[in-house]
Amino acid sequence: MNRFAYTAGVTLLAPALLIWMGLRARRAGGQWEVMSGPRFGRYAKAAPQRQPVWIHAVSLGETRAAQPLVQALLDEGRVVLLTHMTATGRAEAARMFARAIADGLLVQEWLPYDFPGGVQRFLAHYKPRLGVMIEREIWPNIIATARRMGIPMVLASARFSDNALRQSLRAGRVMREAYESLHAVYAQTLQDAQRLEQAGAVAVRVSGNFKFDVSPPPDEVARGKAFATALPRKMLTIASTREGEDELFINAIAQQLKRGAALGNQLADEVLFCLIPRHPQRFDEAAALLAKAGIPFVRRSQFASGDGTASRNIKACATAAVLLGDSIGEMTRYYAASQVAIVAGSFAPLGGQNLIEACAVGLPVIVGPHTRNFEQAAADAIQEGAALRAPDPDSAVQLALQLLDDPQRLGRMGEAGAYWVKQHAGAVARVLIGLHKLMARQEEQQQHMT
Repeated sequence: MNRFAYTAGVTLLAPALLIWMGLRARRAGGQWEVMSGPRFGRYAKAAPQRQPVWIHAVSLGETRAAQPLVQALLDEGRVVLLTHMTATGRAEAARMFARAIADGLLVQEWLPYDFPGGVQRFLAHYKPRLGVMIEREIWPNIIATARRMGIPMVLASARFSDNALRQSLRAGRVMREAYESLHAVYAQTLQDAQRLEQAGAVAVRVSGNFKFDVSPPPDEVARGKAFATALPRKMLTIASTREGEDELFINAIAQQLKRGAALGNQLADEVLFCLIPRHPQRFDEAAALLAKAGIPFVRRSQFASGDGTASRNIKACATAAVLLGDSIGEMTRYYAASQVAIVAGSFAPLGGQNLIEACAVGLPVIVGPHTRNFEQAAADAIQEGAALRAPDPDSAVQLALQLLDDPQRLGRMGEAGAYWVKQHAGAVARVLIGLHKLMARQEEQQQHMT
């Protein structure tokens, strides 16, 4: 398939795609603005006077991964244009970069749909110096239009699975041309780099994973540690559960509570389970499942007005066996308050979620069998003694409870995780060097033209 056929197909399917986006937005909640002007490259406000560095972070995970790169560019005094496709990613960026947005140094925008006209208007309006796509977002018309307008495009912290390679090869010429048009590709691992080269990318190098450069906010760590100190029991966090996993973990918790009661042991007096669904639209669903299972629980949102104090938060959790983490942007705080974390998204064939964030705060981690999105990171963490793998939710909960009874092993795993993260940092610095070279080359070309 060539780009003409791709564009024709996207145009013909546009009504169905927009309906799908609308339904997705309704399920997810938040402000998606599916039919707004910016989604089609139409803007009511003027663009920044200075040419921004454009960073595209499609959703929540990519937005968090992009944070150290965006911050490094802001620290250099550059204006950043940060685009998203999902409301959760945009909301998280608004929280993380509130000061830069207020100062006019960072502009948030929706990435337009990949229609030629909208893409042309977007790039002509903002005139970015270059574009950086985070992890895996490649859109043929955007790449082709940027190339025609002389805007260098970079794929950074790129991950590319075997499945992604198969899909790209099936798409044919249109995707090969898109990958060939990239000025630079910075892959997370050697395996990612090799697959990207097979897809057509030329200027590929291995730089590492941006997620290793994400520093846990000290104030969030401090609040989590204060909660842990005041809590008269240990906390076991089950983080980033995806579709189908909540019920499995709730059943596993219920089974452990019954098991403890049969042995004359009130497990809820010793352990507070913390369940954190990955997506906000499933908070209410998880609450309903907990209620159906008859497990006493409290929602984080019930005592989330203001920062609160550790003692107030402890009081709210006093009669609960489960704390339902129905909040956004507090993962570091949850991890810092815990003694062990089960990182979900990996107990169903969904690819897994970010385990690096937990390791960065020195927290032992348990993952499931499905970690293809973090394939190398999961394997390395297990090899370094920072993580363990369990076959299913019930086994994961049992293993986590066993670790809680082994403080020395917990300590060794936590130290191993923190050291592992520190050893793999530096991806952002390596990418920045490449971006500086690209921008310097642009300036030289502009000087020759004048």
